[in-house]
Parts: sequence; C-alpha cells; structure tokens
Amino acid sequence: MQTVEVLIEVNNLKKYFRVGRNAFVKAVDDVSFNICKGETLGLVGESGCGKTTCGKTILGLYSTTDGEVIFDGVNIHALRPNEKTEFTKRAQIIFQDPYSSLNPRMTVGDIIGEGMDIHHLYKGKEREEKVFELLNTVGLNKEHVNRFPHEFSGGQRQRIGIARALAIEPDFIVCDEPISALDVSIQAQIVNLLMELQRSKDLTYLFIAHNLSMIKYISDRVGVMYLGNLVELTTSAELYDNPLHPYTRALLSAIPIPDPQEERRKQRITLHGEIPSSINPPPGCRFASRCQFAKEICTRAMPPLVEVDKEHFVACHLARQF
Repeated sequence: MQTVEVLIEVNNLKKYFRVGRNAFVKAVDDVSFNICKGETLGLVGESGCGKTTCGKTILGLYSTTDGEVIFDGVNIHALRPNEKTEFTKRAQIIFQDPYSSLNPRMTVGDIIGEGMDIHHLYKGKEREEKVFELLNTVGLNKEHVNRFPHEFSGGQRQRIGIARALAIEPDFIVCDEPISALDVSIQAQIVNLLMELQRSKDLTYLFIAHNLSMIKYISDRVGVMYLGNLVELTTSAELYDNPLHPYTRALLSAIPIPDPQEERRKQRITLHGEIPSSINPPPGCRFASRCQFAKEICTRAMPPLVEVDKEHFVACHLARQF
C-alpha cells in the first residue's frame, strides 16, 4: 500500500486586517487542512470568502495573525527572513490577473529569468536556454523572449506567468484563480496545461477558483470556504455527489446544465438573508442568517469541522440530519 506524504499542513490559520483602532476584518479565521504531495486541492467560495488571502498567507506574502503553516516538516512562518530562501524557491504563485501581474517594462525573457537570477540558478547561455525551454513548455516559442507583455493576449500572458512560476523548479504552486480573467475558449487550454505540468513535474497545487465545474475537473479534493471559515472538505467526487453543508448545496445548484430541458427542471437553491460582517461576525455559524435549516444552536455555537464520513469533513451542527 502506497503511503501518502503530506507536503503542507495548515493548522488553525488566521489572517486579520486592521481597519480601525480596534476593528479587524477576519479574512481567514481558524482554517485547517492538509495538502499531499502531487495533489490538487481546490478552494472555492464566493467573492470575499478569504480564498486568495488563505493562499497568500500560506506562501508568506501575508504574515499570519495566528496559526501555523508546516511545509515539508518546517513551520515557515517561524523562519527568519534569511532562512526563507529555500521555501520561496520551492513554493510559487500564479496570479489571477495576467495583465497586472507582469511588469510592463520587462521583456518576457527577463520576467521568466528573474527568479533564476535571485536564486543564482543559471547564468549566461544556460539561463537563455532554460528560458527558451520554459517558453516551449507553456506553448510559446523563443521568438517571444524579447517582447513585452502588452504584445500578448490574456491567455499568452497567463502562459508567461506559468513559465515564471516554473522557472525555479518549485514543488508547490498556488494557482490564484488563474483562469477567471480569460476567455472561456482559453480557460480549458490553461487548465489542461497545468494538469500536464503537474504530471510531468510532480507538482502540488492549491487551485483557487469560482468556476465549480473546472474545480471538479482539476481537483483531487475540494474545500469550500464561507466568510473566512472552511465549511466542507472532501474528495471532488464526494463533494459533487453528496454535498452536506447547505452552503455547498446552494453553490452546486448554481452550476448550469448543458441540457436545456434538464436545466429548466433543476431546482436552484436561492439564498436569502443578510451576509454577516467579517469585521464583527456572529458568535455561531456564520451561514446561519442565510440557512433555511438553521436552529437555535446554530446562532449560539460555531460548528467545528468534523469528519462525518470517511474523508468527508463538514462544519455544520445539522449535517447528519439532512
């Protein structure tokens, strides 16, 4: 039996942003999960739920308010700045917006090669050949090396962003909604490229997205976030076949069905009620104000994320009753 090796452990992670003298936006509030080597963990939820903040805090782009991130056995947020070089070499990010994430004053060759220069990986002719190799890997060619970002389409710019992330040969990549700014015709190309790179380079992904159909396609497991909390976590197949949290059910009911007749017969779950403030969230379940099943206990106590079925975790007092 093959042993599954955990690459990243996120334990009780919190990230608060100060917005006043004694006020904080609780963007990520007590989130825990693991990511195994070679796995893709999808992270979904509506805008403002804390997905991107979670990914950036894991990478150390934001400092933690509390909690820890263990990467290959090392708590990366406990490291001194001069000790983080090895981690930054092994963990990279592909940003959401391919237009603002590339320096308009740098050529493609310099954008891709910048990480190599920082980590002193390649020089001279070897560096040039490596840049050409990366361009070819992501579906571009060496003639693009001296061009600037404004000369490329959105899909091509995202390919450049992927090449930049691959340049220092990382083990882990946070894909922060890498397809949301692209045309639908280009999205599948980028996702297929990411999957092929994962297979060939044994990469581990945290894939953040709004597109629930694409998350199902690319992810091994899926975590659902709501207002800074992780409310459900399980395998991709189990989540889509047997969602247990009312919020997850509402999200999945919004996925369009290609068959017009099936789409008309489908029952869409419409959420009503007010979304709580992330500055002053309620003491109980943060979804209670929009949940049709909410009971008195839901407004009093925050439900813990517990395993209700094999590898199926949900944060809901009433999960076993649906």
